[in-house]
Amino acid sequence: METQRVAVLVEDAPASRAALQWAVRNFIRGGDSIALLHVCPPARSRRRRRGLRLRGFQLALAFKDLCNGIAEAKVEIVVREGELGETVAAAVGQLKATTLVLGVHDKSFIYR
Repeated sequence: METQRVAVLVEDAPASRAALQWAVRNFIRGGDSIALLHVCPPARSRRRRRGLRLRGFQLALAFKDLCNGIAEAKVEIVVREGELGETVAAAVGQLKATTLVLGVHDKSFIYR
């Protein structure tokens, strides 16, 4: 079987965690590559931007623990800044992901 490159959108929402848990149990196989993608809103000040990126990285690290049960899976953390929908689409293309996993919730960018 071919390996997959799966991008998982990491948000501070229970639906996002549930989507990753579902993917780990039902979709992702050993040897696949997983990119945990978090998108920070644009910030003007350097200090605020650094804080948002750090918070996003810490959130992605918490999600990384859910991937520990997958043998030989390669997990990377990607934190980007920008408008959510556009940045996710661009990042999926740049990462050459074959699949995007995201949790849909009340405030999801999918509804905009």
